[in-house]
Amino acid sequence: MNEAMSQRPTSRYDRQARYAPLGEEGQRQLGQARALVCGCGALGSVVAETLVRAGVDFVRIVDRDFLELNNLQRQVLYDEQDVSDGLPKAIAAANKLRRINSDVQVDPIVVDVTHHNISELASDVDVIVDGTDNFATRFLLNDFAVKHGKPWVYGGCIGAEGQTMTILPGETACLACLMSDVPPPGTTPTCDTAGIIGPIVNVIASIESAEALKILSGHREAISRRLTIIDLWDNQVRAVDLARLRDSGDCRVCKHNEFAWLGGERGDTSAVLCGRNAVQLSAAKGTTASLDEIAARLKGVGNVQRNVFLLRLTVDDYVLTVFPDGRTIVGGTNDVAMARSLHARYVGA
Repeated sequence: MNEAMSQRPTSRYDRQARYAPLGEEGQRQLGQARALVCGCGALGSVVAETLVRAGVDFVRIVDRDFLELNNLQRQVLYDEQDVSDGLPKAIAAANKLRRINSDVQVDPIVVDVTHHNISELASDVDVIVDGTDNFATRFLLNDFAVKHGKPWVYGGCIGAEGQTMTILPGETACLACLMSDVPPPGTTPTCDTAGIIGPIVNVIASIESAEALKILSGHREAISRRLTIIDLWDNQVRAVDLARLRDSGDCRVCKHNEFAWLGGERGDTSAVLCGRNAVQLSAAKGTTASLDEIAARLKGVGNVQRNVFLLRLTVDDYVLTVFPDGRTIVGGTNDVAMARSLHARYVGA
């Protein structure tokens, strides 16, 4: 921190603290609060930047993915240099966020969120904010949050429409109250099929951020108890009251304490990535991959690039990105069987 800034330690947040419902006490609580941003793509990058600029003391960013050029249309924290550097999103985000606010502790972690590591990632934070692109991870977050009484904020976007809701375990409806299970494959639109425009991302992420700031500043009374749905193209805003759904429902999570995703009974080792024409293949817990050995074995097979965070093989029409935890993202196909075949062929079964 430069000398001029150190002489004015509170001036950074003056305008925010002057907002009476937040106030100096709310700002003080933000300065002691901890948040997990799960996923740092379109939604997550906006949320992470907002929380860091607001002075939240500790922001953990967890993302399994790396940057591509088509991310820049809607993932506002990144630029072309980040893409050229081949960095994972969590690392690129942390680099930017530390330059934005050096007072905030930014903790980037490049992993896939699973039932094996969710407790380690989320137990020591005060709120979880959704920046993911799939319902399997969201149901896992919901299981963990409800079981451990951890507030979390759900958000999602497609096309020009987005929706968000805040879950306060024991007080509000949870995600499983809203939808009993993950939608079957092919039944919901994706970024590939429906596209997405940047403004809806910023709107939904801003609502998520505001809800997180309410929680972290000690103002739970101001939190929305409704599902908010916004369509920017048709200029429609809806707010759905979920209290009746929770009170009269038969939720497997809220009512019956069934945490199938958290227990590992549900979940998959593969995931088709939204808007990417790519498949992620996960590895067993505890797996480690030697990027040096893989690079040596792939020499001459195709174009190989690597850094400390990942190895990337471009061969024919496919790009295989291997991470040290054994995960592989196979780009160029949405077919899981094809992705597994390519992985076995080049990386190893």
